[in-house]
Amino acid sequence: MSATSTGAPREDAPRSLLIEIGTEELPPVGLLALSKALTESIVKGLADAGIPHGAVRSFATPRRLGVLISGCRPQAPDRRIERRGPPVANSFDAAGAPTQAARAFAQSCGVEVAALSRLTTDKGAWLAFQGTERGVATTAAIGKILNQAVAALPTPKRMRWGARKTEFVRPVHWIVLLFGDAFVPAEVLGLRADRITRGHRFHAPKPIVLASAESYAARLRRAKVVVDFAERRETIRSAVTKLATQLGGKALIEDALLDEVTALVEWPVPLAGRYEERFLALPREVVIATVQDHQRYFPVEGMDGHLVGWFITVSNIASRDPEKVRAGNERVVRPRLSDAAFFWDQDRKLSLEEHAAKLTGVTFQTKLGSYADKTLRVRALATQIGAAIGAGSEVDRAAQLAKADLMTSIVGEFPELQGTMGRYYAAGQGESEAVCMAIEDQYRPRYAGDALPRAKTGQALAIADKLDTLVGIFAIDQKPTGAKDPFGLRRAALGILRIVLEGGLDLDLYALAESSVAAQPVQRAGTVDEVFSFMMERLRGLMLERGDGVTTEMVDAVLGVGARSPLDIDARLQALRQFSALPDAPILAAANKRIANILKKTELDPAVVVSSEGFSEAAEHGLHRALLEVRAPAEDAMRRRAYGETLSLLAGMRGPIDAFFAEVMVMDENLALRRNRLALLREVRSAFSGIADLSRLPG
Repeated sequence: MSATSTGAPREDAPRSLLIEIGTEELPPVGLLALSKALTESIVKGLADAGIPHGAVRSFATPRRLGVLISGCRPQAPDRRIERRGPPVANSFDAAGAPTQAARAFAQSCGVEVAALSRLTTDKGAWLAFQGTERGVATTAAIGKILNQAVAALPTPKRMRWGARKTEFVRPVHWIVLLFGDAFVPAEVLGLRADRITRGHRFHAPKPIVLASAESYAARLRRAKVVVDFAERRETIRSAVTKLATQLGGKALIEDALLDEVTALVEWPVPLAGRYEERFLALPREVVIATVQDHQRYFPVEGMDGHLVGWFITVSNIASRDPEKVRAGNERVVRPRLSDAAFFWDQDRKLSLEEHAAKLTGVTFQTKLGSYADKTLRVRALATQIGAAIGAGSEVDRAAQLAKADLMTSIVGEFPELQGTMGRYYAAGQGESEAVCMAIEDQYRPRYAGDALPRAKTGQALAIADKLDTLVGIFAIDQKPTGAKDPFGLRRAALGILRIVLEGGLDLDLYALAESSVAAQPVQRAGTVDEVFSFMMERLRGLMLERGDGVTTEMVDAVLGVGARSPLDIDARLQALRQFSALPDAPILAAANKRIANILKKTELDPAVVVSSEGFSEAAEHGLHRALLEVRAPAEDAMRRRAYGETLSLLAGMRGPIDAFFAEVMVMDENLALRRNRLALLREVRSAFSGIADLSRLPG
């Protein structure tokens, strides 16, 4: 920081700005998003006010949201203002006195009419004002900026507390606003800002007076609070990993759980606990779900990859008697695992067929029937898909048992294990490996980047299940709107596309949508087209995200000719991408655009065919000969889906096309000549449009 000769900071020197909102324990799952939104909104507010600043840091713990902005200027720079007022002709009366319009404009600018200037352009003359607007002081602006940021936070459920009318996601107990070493006297959420914060609820409960904004993180660390979320997260990861190594194993650390645990503690202290080895006889996923998802503990596996009966919990306090804390956690997890063991034993007393029989009493969607109804639809569709991709005869069996585990007690307790438990139960009753894997894989991919079904039986079942949901919800007219997608239809569409593309499955999605629509209990006109368009929009996004040079125009060009298999569409796009790099590509695209426009403006009877005897110009004969020469090999290449070869053959027609347009008048007054030339252009366009509508490319 710059200083005067006396050592005191200059009034115009940049300083750090600290904002802290102290609360009751915040929801752990949304803590990071809340912190990010607050920071972004404050930074935007400073930008809107024109206040320059340096680096920005966010802080988030269970009891606070904080932002530290370095190098913040005490005041926004002055701004040069130029305003245009009423026309000069309307600003003065016949005697030269200012009119009401002129006086009002001058008053809004804070000057007399005589101080206004004239602005003259080729469209006339206007009164104008030129002046300087004083930049706002940071301390004067920050209260408003913070209040606006708090009001805009994405908190769907807010609460009131005490007698206050203010609302926030949790009760707010203190506000810190420091600019350098001075506090800013603003009011936020009904509280006056101060320089007083709080440390750890148990280790340092007394109020803490902050000397300056920059001392914030270090001062709170001494009060047993690690305010930086990323630092606290890495501390937990490192400590849990180290403790698991000391136990002779490896901690299973999922990012989502790590984030949640980080959001639950301010002073992380890892502790190890055990559970009885008898629980290791349970399926691995059941133990992990109990320990990890229900208790927020980190499971530990041995170096051989098997669970070893240890778990690691992260406490928010450095206890004087850690053995009691360990025993308490062990006491909590034991009945959970006992329940899971009981459910496991009870579920296996019934076959999957018996569990599946109970699906008739569970509604999938009110208008679409029960899960038993959905199972029948999926069986038919999966069998159709399986036949198309060579999946074998076990697809029907997998589809028959696919939803049975929804009726088991373990899935009732751990819904995230649907499919996984079906695999275990199917294996237990002697089903084939293909059926067992397919039952688990039907839900894949669950999210972006998730693994795909491992075999064709699972691929067929997963596509059928997702497509049935997609089609059914569209049929009852509950398709996604804006950010709302309660049935996960965007995820389902992307899952179908990933399975098809990455699995190399040549499937006509339009035809499959037709089959699925026909099986729905609700029929609505246009459903097939809507579903197909919805999937093609998702496909467009996938193609453009790859960054391999495919453009929006290329995707439109391919979709414009009615291609319906994503695998085929991708092959066409790759050929089109290579073709577009050729020097002749823009010229051929422009020619196709010209042909398309000509044909669009005319009505030519489909019965009219090209007659070589009707040509009167050499260029007509030349184009016709070139078309006849490439048509057969181009069509053969098309049948083989050698699209690059097809486009290379067609590119050879550039010369004859150029000559035709240079020498031939298409819209000749002679009706016979005109029709013959239009028929020739129609055939040329048909040849080029086999792969893509080249008229949609830049050219």
